[in-house]
Amino acid sequence: MRAEGLFSPFQSHLKRVEERMHQPDIWINGKFVKYEDATVHVLSHALHYGTSVFEGIRCYNTEKGSAVLRLREHTHRLIDSAKIYRMDIPYTLEELEEAIVDTIANSGLEECYIRPLVFRGAGPMGVNPLQNPVETVIAVWKWGAYLGADALENGVDVQVASWQRMAQNTFPAMAKAGGNYLNAGLVKMDAILNGFTEGIMLSQNGFVAEGSGENLFLVKGGELFTAPTALSILPGITRDAVFTIARDLGLNVHESQIPREALYICDELFFTGTAAEVTPIRSVDHHTVGDGRRGPITTRVQDAFFDIVRNGNDPYGWLTPVQVPEAAG
Repeated sequence: MRAEGLFSPFQSHLKRVEERMHQPDIWINGKFVKYEDATVHVLSHALHYGTSVFEGIRCYNTEKGSAVLRLREHTHRLIDSAKIYRMDIPYTLEELEEAIVDTIANSGLEECYIRPLVFRGAGPMGVNPLQNPVETVIAVWKWGAYLGADALENGVDVQVASWQRMAQNTFPAMAKAGGNYLNAGLVKMDAILNGFTEGIMLSQNGFVAEGSGENLFLVKGGELFTAPTALSILPGITRDAVFTIARDLGLNVHESQIPREALYICDELFFTGTAAEVTPIRSVDHHTVGDGRRGPITTRVQDAFFDIVRNGNDPYGWLTPVQVPEAAG
């Protein structure tokens, strides 16, 4: 073995330690805490019973400066999710927005993924969470293309999941709750282990619902189709943005029940989400979608979306500017 090879594991370890040491501070209950000190008690209610709600938000380094995409809508949904689960967040919407912007500025990251989290902390143990304190956390980190570096252009291969989306009146699907993602985790793990990038869940009645962490749009005959929220899908904020973008492009968008087989004969398919952005799908269950590459309508929607978040050309008022100090970068 060459001499430098003996030290490569140690060098890799040092690199990981260095990366951890330079992680941005995390905002916890109104104060910034060092990354390594941002801990919770092992008896926190959320760890045992899944009593947490969260958001996924992106700050983009646009041509016109750093800006958060649809901050107000994400913050509203966080508050709504907490309300559904009877968690009283001790901060107003405006205070949460300010804290998110401050956390980004404090991090020095011109572009980042943002994770606000509200959860039930340590207190009485048992299913009843009402006496457990409500904790509020905001963290940011660097995160690139969620479904792979080339996915935005070349698309991804997916399977129809064996796990279904939960039935109506079992869990509140409109809440972006931590416990809901146990279902999503099963879908994602199965997809990866079966050689796919992602899975598509069906509703309890067999209609197309969504991915493990994305909403889904189908293109047929020049029109867009997506599942209605009545099928227990999360009402995605990027999904809503695509509604607006598509209609401004002169495209009809339909919320309708989509049978599984429509996935195999559609012209185009794409995922949407804060993490996934607008990602084309090139195959489902080894059935090639369209020509097996990003289609023309997906491209038009993608181009309009990225013109906003990359170029800063924002006709809808969706971007909230953030001043990131140069010295912190």
